[in-house]
Amino acid sequence: MQCYIYKSLKKDELYLYVSRKDDFSSVPEELYKSMGTLVFVMELELTPDRKLARENIDKVMASLDERGFFVQMPPISILNSELIKKNNKLH
Repeated sequence: MQCYIYKSLKKDELYLYVSRKDDFSSVPEELYKSMGTLVFVMELELTPDRKLARENIDKVMASLDERGFFVQMPPISILNSELIKKNNKLH
């Protein structure tokens, strides 16, 4: 299964995988807009025996097959740092 990976410039380490290059029609509009500017990172051939650094390959492939896209969220440590920064600005 071929996929195309895009990085969000709005949020560190947020990636969008789609099944067709430059085709975001399967991504809900609100989600797509919330990701900000997307930059193409790479094309990748997914197979059941392939290992991904931070995601379960079966989960990614199932999402691409069923919905046409997959969102790779930033690690928890990055999300927690952003919440702390926002909280500090409020006080």
